[in-house]
Amino acid sequence: MASLLLRVLIGRFAVVVMGFEVAPAIRRRHVVRTRKASSSSSSSSPPVAKKRVADKTKTSFSSSSSSSSITPAGTDFSQWYLDVIQAADLVDQSPVKGCMVIKPWGMSIWERLRGELDAEITARGAENAYFPLFIPQSFLSREADHVDGFAKECAVVTHHRLLATETGVVPDPDAKLEEPLVVRPTSETIIWHMFRKWINSYRDLPLKVNQWANVVRWEMRTRPFLRSAEFLWQEGHTAHATAEEAIATAEEMLDVYARVVERTLAVPVVKGAKSASERFAGADETLTIEALMPNGWALQSGTSHFLGQNFARAFDVYFQTKEGARDLVWATSWGASTRLLGALVMTHSDDAGLVLPPNVAPVQVVVVPIRTKKPDETRLVDEAIDEILRALRGIRVKVDDRDNLRPGPKFFEWEKKGVPLRIEIGPRDVAAGTCVLAPRSSGGKKKEALDLDRISEEIPARLEAIQRALLADARRKLDANTRRVDAYDEMRALLLEDRSPGGFFVAPWCDDADNEDKIKADCKATIRCYPTDLQAQVHEGNPLACFYSGRPATHIAIFARAF
Repeated sequence: MASLLLRVLIGRFAVVVMGFEVAPAIRRRHVVRTRKASSSSSSSSPPVAKKRVADKTKTSFSSSSSSSSITPAGTDFSQWYLDVIQAADLVDQSPVKGCMVIKPWGMSIWERLRGELDAEITARGAENAYFPLFIPQSFLSREADHVDGFAKECAVVTHHRLLATETGVVPDPDAKLEEPLVVRPTSETIIWHMFRKWINSYRDLPLKVNQWANVVRWEMRTRPFLRSAEFLWQEGHTAHATAEEAIATAEEMLDVYARVVERTLAVPVVKGAKSASERFAGADETLTIEALMPNGWALQSGTSHFLGQNFARAFDVYFQTKEGARDLVWATSWGASTRLLGALVMTHSDDAGLVLPPNVAPVQVVVVPIRTKKPDETRLVDEAIDEILRALRGIRVKVDDRDNLRPGPKFFEWEKKGVPLRIEIGPRDVAAGTCVLAPRSSGGKKKEALDLDRISEEIPARLEAIQRALLADARRKLDANTRRVDAYDEMRALLLEDRSPGGFFVAPWCDDADNEDKIKADCKATIRCYPTDLQAQVHEGNPLACFYSGRPATHIAIFARAF
């Protein structure tokens, strides 16, 4: 009876997911007033750090500390990052190792970014679709480089039912799948299987689809947002009649990523192409946007791939040309993920907690009433707040009406959550016709009086100014930490310092995968990209010599340590 009950509770169609390595044979984003019981946020404190050891070792999904302070970034950057995320209530630890629970505040930020990005994607002709989470294992083997690139990160479903036994729950041997199913690490293979059905003629091209989904890549060393076994993203896939059209699409989408990240997140990026060793598995060319974090490490923040005819060939996707000939289609794929929230956190936050650019903040202005026990004074404050809300139509405003918290803890909580502007208003302010304005980007400490009759014009202008200032400050830091080096030993010495400043190292480079591997082994730096706006230097004036080998340079490369 107990066994039967357990079977019912488990459910008939449970799936079993196991880590998997492919066998050698197949390698190859309004106003809200709330009055509710509160939870007091826990911690706050973050900026820039340069401690290599911490970046190597602190990889857990939840801060080990529940204290009310945030580890200073200059002391331990990795722990600071985890503390900021916890204090802002962005994620929680999952019972599944390496996976994160994205909480409402974190999800609201992602949804705002998603909305901005989705508008750009659909404006360029891509239509949203959805493809299965499960992919037949055999699909991965059809493009050799693709399976080599993803095999060791795959999770695989082998059974469709569990069996309750006296010793526990096990896969039902009678419910083994005829073919194992890979839990989506990326969707090229199943999408190209469908493209074969949808594409027959040049009239069907270009075909552009985009998917918002989750993917699973079995990472062993994880950090919230930056690297996790499961994460959210969008992946776009296109098919074209010509290579030129496909390449233009890949380049266009890279520009979209760079523009959205800078405009929405206020994170400056460098655009460029990956080296052959760093390309997406199965791509002829991978384009990337690279951001530089305050600890001097690079963060790949979005990629766009020219896939040539590789997937079309693997899945027999031909089309009839205008001339009546039969030809393989040309392809692109491109994606950006919740990793961008990690870039957002690290780029702007400080030792008091999260700092959000107004364009992506779920709440742009929080209003904190300063009430007294006198009903008449409370009524005047509430009437003033109603006027503020009317003046701020179009701005995302929240009134913190919780009556079980004093104003101080409310200030503290919203600072940690990164809300760009805080308005404080009490009876004395109403009598003076003013309110108190505190910007988060100053740590909430530089308060000033603002006339209530100027709210409607002043607040939008302040928000715009904050957005511009955050981007400008991040760009100054990027520029200050980008160095030109002409000798490898110069870069190596800086990277191997006990408290290395890190940064982007721009160097002339002769493309050589073996030398690339040697540099990575020696100082853990990799080629982040060949920056688009610097490649002309190779062909201008006197020939440049590779900073490592001394041979004639083929590229200008950016080296950096990376997440």
